[in-house]
Amino acid sequence: MTLPASQKAEATNSDKPKRLLSLDAYRGFIMVMLASGGFGILRLARLPDDAPVWQMFDYEVWQRLAFHFDHPTWDSQFCVVGVSFWDLIQPAFMFMVGVSMPYSYARRQGLGHSKWRQFGHVLWRVLVLVLMGVFLQSQGAKQTNWSFVNVLTQIGLGYILLYLIMGRRWFVQAIAFAGILVGYWLFFKIDWDPADYDHAAVAAANETVFEGRFAPWSKNANAGHQFDLWFLNRFTQPGDEFQFNGGGYVTLNFVPSIATMLLGVFCGQLLRSDRNAWAKLGILVGAGAVCMLLAVAADATVCPIVKRIWTPSWVLFSGAWVIWMLAAFYLVFDLCCLRWVAFPLAVVGMNSIVMYLMGQLMRPWAVKTSLTHFSGLLESMCGPNFLAPDMYGPIVEPTLALILFWLVVFWMYCQKIFVRV
Repeated sequence: MTLPASQKAEATNSDKPKRLLSLDAYRGFIMVMLASGGFGILRLARLPDDAPVWQMFDYEVWQRLAFHFDHPTWDSQFCVVGVSFWDLIQPAFMFMVGVSMPYSYARRQGLGHSKWRQFGHVLWRVLVLVLMGVFLQSQGAKQTNWSFVNVLTQIGLGYILLYLIMGRRWFVQAIAFAGILVGYWLFFKIDWDPADYDHAAVAAANETVFEGRFAPWSKNANAGHQFDLWFLNRFTQPGDEFQFNGGGYVTLNFVPSIATMLLGVFCGQLLRSDRNAWAKLGILVGAGAVCMLLAVAADATVCPIVKRIWTPSWVLFSGAWVIWMLAAFYLVFDLCCLRWVAFPLAVVGMNSIVMYLMGQLMRPWAVKTSLTHFSGLLESMCGPNFLAPDMYGPIVEPTLALILFWLVVFWMYCQKIFVRV
């Protein structure tokens, strides 16, 4: 594993951009949470209050903890700057794509790849990510589910524009960032409402309907939803038309998500610069604070903070949190050099796409396989009811699956096999 070192402005064949341990650890942390499904914390917390497990655990504590392993129904903000941890997983995923880009393409430039070859790689990555996301969305479906709200498709749809912006001067990047947020806000704010739109029916369907100036950001009653009614029905058969997304997610989320990834690009460029390491940390903390102040101000004046439709205020709000998370990882693992703590996460981060796909496709198999071989041992050591569904089973099962997945990526790490798109 490469160790942290001062960064060069440009990479050469003999001096490739160094990997920061914090970046691999951060990426690995995100994938660990996704692959484990949040370690089954939400599933455990949803057990009835008379379940035997609550004789050992505090029921109220786990209910409060469960909030952070589920998505709020609509509004993403509470107590001014509060947020569900689970709501931050996708922005952190996308943010780290942006952080990695300056390193990735500096490495390719150092290998002598031409601009056209690099752009060809971008097109290939877009195709793979979009189709991979559609494939994951189609699990269990009778036919291809042409849905584009999966995190991989969202990254893929915005990746070309992100790449083109990344190659510009910093002030052009800043203008693009602001333009995306303002333009997307205007797109929602402009009156899209059909004359026969039945707001009462939307409200009756238990959807979240805002009043007044925030009405354009209501659930399944917004410009993004209207776009999906037109766009997604180009992929459906008669009688199987798209009507709404149950969670209120929209395809066009990929547009403001470009701004989320741009925040990552800004941070990646900072970390690759020749600035003092402690100065970099201070800038990260300060940048997060600026994003948070702007987010709170935006929420009070122009649009609500809603992750499910990736409002511009959500870009800033979640951006503050994921930048602060990066600052924390950078402090602990690169400045304080606690490499032994980071190693298990870094192993995952260096094969993040493998861990993500195993978590999405193989978790039931991994649980079954682990229980086949180790349930007897665990029950003999911890008691016959240890794995019962109303005891510790809900958290032990995903943990066993994660251990199996980690052993796979550890073997790949030892063999120097690194899968990248």
